[in-house]
Amino acid sequence: MNFSHSPKAKELIKRISRFVQEHVIPLEPELLQSSVQANPDWTSWAKEPRIESLKQKAKEEGLWNLFLPDISGLGNTEYAPLAEITGYSLLAPEIFNCNAPDTGNMEVLWKYGSEEQKEQWLQPLLEGHIRSAFCMTEPEVASSDATNMQATITEEGDEVILNGRKWWSTGIGHPDCKVLIFMGLSNPQAHKYQQHSMVLVPMNTPGLTIERMLPVFGTYDPPYGHGEVSFDGVRLPKSNIIAGLGKGFEIAQGRLGPGRIHHCMRLIGAAERALKLMIERSLQRTAFGKPLAFLGGNRDLIANARIDLEMARLLVLKAAYLLDTKGISGAFSEVSQIKVVAPAVACRIIDQAMQLHGGAGLSNDTPLAAMYAYARVLRLADGPDEVHRATVAKMELKKYEPEKE
Repeated sequence: MNFSHSPKAKELIKRISRFVQEHVIPLEPELLQSSVQANPDWTSWAKEPRIESLKQKAKEEGLWNLFLPDISGLGNTEYAPLAEITGYSLLAPEIFNCNAPDTGNMEVLWKYGSEEQKEQWLQPLLEGHIRSAFCMTEPEVASSDATNMQATITEEGDEVILNGRKWWSTGIGHPDCKVLIFMGLSNPQAHKYQQHSMVLVPMNTPGLTIERMLPVFGTYDPPYGHGEVSFDGVRLPKSNIIAGLGKGFEIAQGRLGPGRIHHCMRLIGAAERALKLMIERSLQRTAFGKPLAFLGGNRDLIANARIDLEMARLLVLKAAYLLDTKGISGAFSEVSQIKVVAPAVACRIIDQAMQLHGGAGLSNDTPLAAMYAYARVLRLADGPDEVHRATVAKMELKKYEPEKE
């Protein structure tokens, strides 16, 4: 494996890094402060003219939709360092149109959508004119086991009818969210991996109701938000089914591989920024007559953070390389490994940075608290740590099973 960046990736790394430092970071103090209000304004940030201006600038500079290989020409290994840079700021992903869950939804439509679905929903998503959500997790069952899913998709003539309740539907609070992907049980008698389907649901469809927005550590994360959504007799034409009935698990597996690379590299970017802030604080702040860097075990914390970051990055790059060369079947264990490692490393480093900042680290005067919430969420999102460890263990044990004659 050679992790040297291609000439194209090197050039993009320079340009995106400069863009984030010069244009995105300066907006953070004001805009991130507004995102933690008790009664958030779900519209002002979404229509913030400076954000829209930066999106247009990113488009003009060719820094748009780089996550999608068929558009950018970048493989997962080449895109990974770019995702890391966007993780440096919570504002950056949308500015480059590479934010979750839109990236995953666009990948689904690109790979599995009909021409009609691509024209109606994929094209405006690629242009950044609309946003989307993904509805899979349910409040009444352990959704870490997707076979527990209770929401239903029932055929009736030329239509399907959706019923059920979903939650933690990220992005559904965004004023520009116009469509969601609903995953539900369509054939309980089929093989367990062919029982589910995915359906495109326009947000204005009768029977779809956002019951409430869910706070994370007391904040609502506008303009995206995480909603609890009910589907009560939602009727849609069968043409809204993605790839056909029974294809839900197949689509989900195709969606999650690259998406986990993106998530993990963004986390590494966030952890890199936390380490930078921690070091700067430790050199500038004094206590008991010494800079914090020379008190207690703080230098060990800094050294261990660097070691952890380098190990995590290399593991993610290996997973990206395997995805590029062998597909998801050849990277299954590594993709699960990085989903355990990257959030844990990010949580640990951000937590340590908060500690060295004292009370300021818990406030909104730094991005650390928001970054910690983001990292902690990702120990559950896209599958909890325990499920990914079980996958890794299963594949390791299989290596040593006696051969069957």
